[in-house]
Amino acid sequence: MASSKRKYAGIERELIRTLTIACETAKSEIVGFQWLTHDVDYEQFPQSLVVTWMFDTEANKARALASSDKTRMLALTLAAFDEVGISVSSVAAHIAFSVEQPARGKRGQGH
Repeated sequence: MASSKRKYAGIERELIRTLTIACETAKSEIVGFQWLTHDVDYEQFPQSLVVTWMFDTEANKARALASSDKTRMLALTLAAFDEVGISVSSVAAHIAFSVEQPARGKRGQGH
């Protein structure tokens, strides 16, 4: 089991590196894009891998999804996966889009 943990740690490091490049590229190209994150359960890898692209407003998210920006986000994600050697049948199935929610100002809420 230790060798598989080591293997996944290497994949995780490389995935973070390639997704950081995608994120920095998108921030300079896509209006309202803020950051991205990923979630994965390595026991069900790569099927469980999801990259979430975060926007500042619903309007900017909707505009991006209705334009060529959506294709660009798919391409950036696929390039990140390819560089790490992650093969998926449909990159769109591994992407989500969301809007950053402001902290409510109450204790225990927000990050």
